[in-house]
Amino acid sequence: MAAVEEDVLEINEAFYRAFNQKDVQAMDRIWSCSDEISCIHPGWNVLRGRDAVLDSWHGILTNAGQPRIVTGGAIATFTGDTAVVICRELVSGSALVATNVFVRENGEWRLLHHQSGPVASMV
Repeated sequence: MAAVEEDVLEINEAFYRAFNQKDVQAMDRIWSCSDEISCIHPGWNVLRGRDAVLDSWHGILTNAGQPRIVTGGAIATFTGDTAVVICRELVSGSALVATNVFVRENGEWRLLHHQSGPVASMV
């Protein structure tokens, strides 16, 4: 199980690396190919479907003013071929918490859902 947990935490890190490096192609590869993906950015409505989700990331990653994100405290839990990673995010001094849901797709972990929102204080 330790190797599987390492794999999931690594793809979670790859997600944030793509964010910080503003790498649209890497972000595209991290997400599931399913049209059932979803994303809730802080303060946004729910985005459903691959086109809507990836369009939102394209806008975020090509925004020159988009700040870097610092993450920490990632923990992973598993149910079959689904992994849930919860972690802290810090964006421009604002404390957020994120839930990233990954599924095994063609033998590789891919992001199915991302949700990030503010918290009263870092835990």
